[in-house]
Amino acid sequence: MADTPVKGPASYFPSIEQKYGKPIAHWQDLVRGHLPAKHMELVAMLKDDHGMGHGHANAVVAHMLATYKS
Repeated sequence: MADTPVKGPASYFPSIEQKYGKPIAHWQDLVRGHLPAKHMELVAMLKDDHGMGHGHANAVVAHMLATYKS
């Protein structure tokens, strides 16, 4: 059985972990700690406070919000 390729925001996770040196769980916890907030506010927080690029920040936030249960 072949592995199914990861699609969507989660496809960015390996490069995010490699570039920023922290596991995705770290970034998800940061986003979770700033909820409730709007998508772009969370993206801006990751970019401004943690130096993350827009695409990577957007992927983390999109995935987090899609899977978040309050």
